[in-house]
Amino acid sequence: MPPLDIPAAWTRPLPEANPPAGMGVYHLPTGTYETRAALAIQGGSFRDRRPFAASAILVRHPNGDLLIDAGFGADLARHIAMLPWYMRSPHEAAQTAAEQLDAVGYDRGRLIGVVPTHTHWDHTSGLDSLHGTPVWLNAAERRHAADEPDSKVFRHVSQDHEIHSYGFTSGPYLGFPASHDVHGDGSVVIVLAAGHTAGSVIVFVTQPLGKRYAFVGDLTWQLDGIRRRVERPWLMRKFADQDHTSVREGLLRMIALEDLIHIVPAHDLGAYNGIPRLAPNASE
Repeated sequence: MPPLDIPAAWTRPLPEANPPAGMGVYHLPTGTYETRAALAIQGGSFRDRRPFAASAILVRHPNGDLLIDAGFGADLARHIAMLPWYMRSPHEAAQTAAEQLDAVGYDRGRLIGVVPTHTHWDHTSGLDSLHGTPVWLNAAERRHAADEPDSKVFRHVSQDHEIHSYGFTSGPYLGFPASHDVHGDGSVVIVLAAGHTAGSVIVFVTQPLGKRYAFVGDLTWQLDGIRRRVERPWLMRKFADQDHTSVREGLLRMIALEDLIHIVPAHDLGAYNGIPRLAPNASE
């Protein structure tokens, strides 16, 4: 199939943001699993074996820190065993997000929540080690997580977590019709980008010096989707997405922003380049 049509580039001013000094964004890689490019993007090769990232992102903010996704957990083998056989693939585990936080002396009491971009296993397995940290879900994703087979691992690992519900009351944001401004200063804004699951989200983060990120979850699995304007292969759209038309709309919105924002698909290792790892001095 040909690439998607080129959307008009975003030419309006970017949303106002007043991120405070002391903000920071950190990559906590928890492992990888192997997927063939032919199953990830249109035009991909079966010979191209790609290590899909499973990561968490720590967003430091004076009003409280958030994790975006949780990556692999301590009980990863059990979580993979809960998946259908055709979803199990070779994987390599690293330290969990919790282990990485503890290794630098991070005070986990500063975490106000984990925001899953959606509730699939590879984004939420690590909740098993983040005891006591609330999980932030919007209403649509909470319903999805309660009923859908693809959220079985989430239901298992979230049993002892408080669920913090949030809505989208902050108005349109960068072409998305509804948003949630976490701190009220434009530094961390969650938008509903449903389609992969009922309540999938994108988390936009703006740092004090103006650097902007878009953590897009599984809107696309690889940056090729943005750069080449291609969707998942037809079979994977049918298999993995609840509403592939909505996914396409979200993808086109992000393609229009490509030159303005650092876009990070959750499973593209290269997309994390330039995001620092957590170090002891970052926990102060």
